[in-house]
Amino acid sequence: MPSGKKNESFEKTLTKLEEIVSKLERGELPLDKSLETFESGIEMYNSCKEFLSQAESKIKVLSDSLKEEELED
Repeated sequence: MPSGKKNESFEKTLTKLEEIVSKLERGELPLDKSLETFESGIEMYNSCKEFLSQAESKIKVLSDSLKEEELED
């Protein structure tokens, strides 16, 4: 499971990350708040990346098992 908030889904984390990007793009935050927000965004990005990596690994395992079944037939 990705680090950070363990009960949050990929979709919820991605939505929060998109909100952070939007806030930063508007450029309305003071510098210290921008840095804090950016740091949170990096953490969420890494969580999303880990979610996707785990999903990719599961898909590979499942795909490989299908290939093995096809070879046995």
